[in-house]
Amino acid sequence: MFIMNKIELLSPAGDLEKLKIAIDYGADAVYCSGEHFGLRSGARNFTTENLAKGLDYAHTRGRKLYLALNVFAHNEDLKGIEDFMDEISDLPVDAFLISDPGILRWMKVNRPTANLHLSTQANTTNKISALYWHEQGIKRIVLARELSLKEIAEIREYTPNTLELEAFVHGAMCISYSGRCLLSSYMTGRDANRGECAHPCRWHYSVVEEKRPNEYYPVIEDVRGTYIFNSKDLCMIRHLPKLIEAGLSSLKIEGRTKSIFYTAAVTGAYRKAIDAYMKEGYNWVFRDEWLKEIGKASHRLYTTGFYFGKPGAEDQNYDSSQYIRDYDFTGLVKSYDSSSQLATVEQRNKMSVGDEIEISGPGIEPFLQTLDFMTDENGISIEDAPHAQQILKIRVKQPVSENYMVSIPK
Repeated sequence: MFIMNKIELLSPAGDLEKLKIAIDYGADAVYCSGEHFGLRSGARNFTTENLAKGLDYAHTRGRKLYLALNVFAHNEDLKGIEDFMDEISDLPVDAFLISDPGILRWMKVNRPTANLHLSTQANTTNKISALYWHEQGIKRIVLARELSLKEIAEIREYTPNTLELEAFVHGAMCISYSGRCLLSSYMTGRDANRGECAHPCRWHYSVVEEKRPNEYYPVIEDVRGTYIFNSKDLCMIRHLPKLIEAGLSSLKIEGRTKSIFYTAAVTGAYRKAIDAYMKEGYNWVFRDEWLKEIGKASHRLYTTGFYFGKPGAEDQNYDSSQYIRDYDFTGLVKSYDSSSQLATVEQRNKMSVGDEIEISGPGIEPFLQTLDFMTDENGISIEDAPHAQQILKIRVKQPVSENYMVSIPK
């Protein structure tokens, strides 16, 4: 008989709106940060007020919220971290995500009951390190991205069940070791290890010989240079059983700075895949529609990273740092009136009467229709909606709910 413990699906929440989307589309938990001390300053992140709202939204739905405090702190950061922790001391955060041993020590002294998760930034790559961190009070380790499935299974076998293991299964990959980037600081003065990465791995490069300063040699035959540091995106949905069987407790999606459309598409697809596995067990079969659903959000080409061994040339994208974008996210459903069959939609990109639109949401199969009727928020008929976050009413051919997505296939 197939018996499997519940596997957590952990989704990114760059702000309160993304948190709600992640939870609505099936995340068991979300990770986010306050306005400082997380590693994604490019996300809008959470004020203390919105953090309280996010916790309430998650907890009333039986979900969890993990707060990233995973910068590598300099001396000047320490007082700010203490003040921030005092400010949120009454908030029931489910766990704190840390990487700095100094912050770990501070938490053990000043917040001894807090659940502590160790960030991938800490570079845990072996079973003895995992055991060491657990002995220091860490309840969960986000394993380094450089580990194979075989190595993860060995860590799971060596460590007690009181230690949970988490790993990234989807999203952007960093050329630097587990995200510890020096390029950003060196080239732009923006410290990736303090949340300000400029993403120089996405830029294009050429080789210059010292005595020929104006002669640029592309590493491959491309007049613009090469994207030599530019990895493909990680995508492991096709290999879900192997991830679970290796002993992971939590499957983590990258992308706090990405759109709500990305959050919805990726979270929704992995939710369906996990639920199918929990139901079907060893008879689980991958469905192509899951990958199609993920691919609706902008993305790079996909790789399986280090899970099946050392990546090769095929895991880098030498041609471009541009995203693949097959759908334009055009609106977010705010409400639905069944008597008129009109959905109130907040516009996110231009749409016009006559467009073929797709509507998707948690628990439904996406459906296509022609946009044949649209008004502004005052009920005045319009042909186009070009204004950002304009409130519209559109006719839909079947019932929809709040936070459903409206998009246009390209």
